[in-house]
Amino acid sequence: MAPRLQLEKAAWRWAETVRPEEVSQEHIETAYRIWLEPCIRGVCRRNCKGNPNCLVGIGEHIWLGEIDENSFHNIDDPNCERRKKNSFVGLTNLGATCYVNTFLQVWFLNLELRQALYLCPSTCSDYMMGDGIQEEKDYEPQTICEHLQYLFALLQNSNRRYIDPSGFVKALGLDTGQQQDAQEFSKLFMSLLEDTLSKQKNPDVRNIVQQQFCGEYAYVTVCNQCGRESKLLSKFYELELNIQGHKQLTDCISEFLKEEKLEGDNRYFCENCQSKQNATRKIRLLSLPCTLNLQLMRFVFDRQTGHKKKLNTYIGFSEILDMEPYVEHKGGSYVYELSAVLIHRGVSAYSGHYIAHVKDPQSGEWYKFNDEDIEKMEGKKLQLGIEEDLAEPSKSQTRKPKCGKGTHCSRNAYMLVYRLQTQERPSTTIQVPAFLQELVDRDNSKFEEWCVEMAEMRKQSVDKGKAKHEEVKELYQRLPAGAEPYEFVSLEWLQKWLDESTPTKPIDNHACLCSHDKLHPDKISIMKRISEYAADIFYSRYGGGPRLTVKALCKECVVERCRVLRLKNQLNEDYKTVNNLLKATVKSSGGFWVGKSSLRSWRQLALEQLDEQDGDADQSNGKMNGSTLSKDESKEERKEEEEELNFNEDILCPHGELCISENERRLVSKEAWSKLQQYFPKAPEFPSYKECCSQCKILEREGEENEALHKMIANEQKTSLPNLFQDKNRPCLSNWPEETDVLYIVSQFFVEEWRKFVRKPTRCSPVSSVGNSALLCPHGGLMFTFASMTKEDSKLIALIWPSEWQTMQKLFVVDHIIKITRTEGGDANSSETQYISEPKLCPECREGLLCQQQRDLREYTQATIYVHKVVDNKKVMKDSAPELNVSSSETEDDKEEAKLDGEKDPDFNQIMHAFSVAPFDQNLSIDGKVLSDDCATLGTLGVIPESVILLKADEPIADYAAMDDVMQVCMPEEGFKGTGLLGH
Repeated sequence: MAPRLQLEKAAWRWAETVRPEEVSQEHIETAYRIWLEPCIRGVCRRNCKGNPNCLVGIGEHIWLGEIDENSFHNIDDPNCERRKKNSFVGLTNLGATCYVNTFLQVWFLNLELRQALYLCPSTCSDYMMGDGIQEEKDYEPQTICEHLQYLFALLQNSNRRYIDPSGFVKALGLDTGQQQDAQEFSKLFMSLLEDTLSKQKNPDVRNIVQQQFCGEYAYVTVCNQCGRESKLLSKFYELELNIQGHKQLTDCISEFLKEEKLEGDNRYFCENCQSKQNATRKIRLLSLPCTLNLQLMRFVFDRQTGHKKKLNTYIGFSEILDMEPYVEHKGGSYVYELSAVLIHRGVSAYSGHYIAHVKDPQSGEWYKFNDEDIEKMEGKKLQLGIEEDLAEPSKSQTRKPKCGKGTHCSRNAYMLVYRLQTQERPSTTIQVPAFLQELVDRDNSKFEEWCVEMAEMRKQSVDKGKAKHEEVKELYQRLPAGAEPYEFVSLEWLQKWLDESTPTKPIDNHACLCSHDKLHPDKISIMKRISEYAADIFYSRYGGGPRLTVKALCKECVVERCRVLRLKNQLNEDYKTVNNLLKATVKSSGGFWVGKSSLRSWRQLALEQLDEQDGDADQSNGKMNGSTLSKDESKEERKEEEEELNFNEDILCPHGELCISENERRLVSKEAWSKLQQYFPKAPEFPSYKECCSQCKILEREGEENEALHKMIANEQKTSLPNLFQDKNRPCLSNWPEETDVLYIVSQFFVEEWRKFVRKPTRCSPVSSVGNSALLCPHGGLMFTFASMTKEDSKLIALIWPSEWQTMQKLFVVDHIIKITRTEGGDANSSETQYISEPKLCPECREGLLCQQQRDLREYTQATIYVHKVVDNKKVMKDSAPELNVSSSETEDDKEEAKLDGEKDPDFNQIMHAFSVAPFDQNLSIDGKVLSDDCATLGTLGVIPESVILLKADEPIADYAAMDDVMQVCMPEEGFKGTGLLGH
């Protein structure tokens, strides 16, 4: 038996021999376990919850020894957020914006670009007032150039360890939670920046992108027949190098410039020869920029999966790159030195992490930029290090090749930035314009104020912690009550008082009170007995209540508990006695009525009733331990308890009297009832002479009369309308019967409800009205055409013969008469038959009904759509191609809005996996209409449930060979659609 249960049993052992009226103060204190010895610190390792005198293990250990001041607060040193001396400033990762941060750092360390941007005119003058910026206004850059200006100024002179680029990212409209293609971002942003700066008057600003990053090459085609050479000039801002099958950067450049033969079907049309001729084609580098960006094409498109893959091939590159062998015009200065390496860590093209290794152009030292963290490399050397370790290395991972001095190997580098070596290293620092420096100073002032505020908060926390330390050391020694006056305080409050992480709240003892507003005996396990001296200090400092002194021990609860325990002990004996009494025959004049269900379960009901107080105590214990029931839950439980029948309530009628059914009750003797009444004193009592409920008797007679009446009505209606009931010899509009020119119409719903009543008149109510208003519009016009009533709407109506209609008018209330009359054509030369409805069709409401039906068809969830593949103009349904389970979902623009439960966008990747056809090779159509709008919903495309979509696949032009060093994942790619990068 658990120690807590042993204590509880020991605390109430006296109740087995003591009568309720004999309970004394000593018995009460025993029930509250005041007799237990207090635990000794060092001997008792954990708190004894069953012992109110145990004050060990309640959280005091963290206060009684020496305490480090840092434990009094959870505020980091604000100086840790300060920029280190001779270091750079980092950028906050807003979720998945590390690819943006790497390029911002690379562009920031391009001094020529930074200087040019500082020269751009700014709208900041609108915020200037007198000698400075308006304090009450925050500066908001208006253009991309202004955002970049402000970011560069902060990166240059901010006191912060890192800054927030959210304004710049928001201005571009980028999704901070979506990983994007870094190379595509670089191209698009450079194009946007060039377009923006092209409007500047200053040529140093207007042409900075071309001066720094723009080179020129020519596509040269030479005819093998006549030797004619044609050139197509093109500018470039980066060279995109294929790395597949190569180990060195120079090999990649050579392949980029290699000669291509144009032969066979790929022959070149020579304007000189005026015919197709064999030819050669290659790229010639005409001029190179100051900053040479080399994009290593690690992310390639796989036509088999329709997604990108990452190539994890090792590529070697040197810190010095001589480009003279590759340019057309020799003799110039084409020696470049490495200035940046951009790294992508991860196995997937759609996830991972971007960092940048960039050389400081002024000091020549290498730094690693990893969002907020900036690390300086030792010895002015590039050290890729851990960046080359894949998160999930494959079994076929190749070993890293050895690299000589001045060379490096990388499997994660996706962009290399080289700068002309002939350019002189800048000796002077670029000055931040005055208006930008004032903005930076203002931000630095805010940062310094924040540092002072954090330091003050740390100091206040430490002071409070020291005061609390002294309070605990003093009071904990005075907590034990001993023989002096005492009070009870909840264990939960004491633990919170000793918890350094939460402020101490006022004492609240209400949860431990019984119905008499005193301390409940069963709550003693969650209470602690402390000295009156300690209690006085607690209440004076923290307040609360009510105070639970020795007078709070509840005698009424102890007495009641004593009575319950005694009843529990004698329950088994009384159960045997009652069973024996039930075996005896009872005279009809001298017994009591008891429900048979109550007799079967009375012992269990008695136990539950006796345990009710214990159950309340357990619920309160749970509340004290933090598992408080919500109001809704407690109301629900109370409702369920009220719905449960108490003893002998199973023979109560709805009016609270004795029920009329004798099968549910039994007559017991006076002796048996007396025993049962000891356990259920509030149970309803029905002596044998008690009459049954008079109201129930009347209702029973009325019910029998109603059943007889319903049977008579049903029999009469069935006899009057036999064919309608049996659904025999029914007229049909599409095959109009010759014997009549008039047919009447009622709703099919009315007929079905009437048939249900006739079949089971005692279970259903009689149908009194035809209810034809359901077939009419609000204007009183008919909602159906004659043609629709012969086809799709035929299930909604029932046709009635004229003879049947006369009978129905006598049996039912007819709200509206609807009939169809057949007439011959009015023209003597025409024999065309006409069908006229009364009332006439309402065209407007009919059209509205059809539109609503079409909308209903196109608004669905979890519908089945079939896809058939067309091969050689024949439909092929593949076994492995299950039907699509889709919904008529919203457009791309509405995806952010909340959707209905169960509604999902159609996953047409199922088509790709089933038929091995990538999305870009799929030609989908339905009923001859091509489905080409990617933004449309299924409903707007006319795709309804059970539709069949035809798939015709384009044959792929080329295929990628299997690559052992490729790691892939399949993810949908949105790209930069909808962002500011495409707005220009």
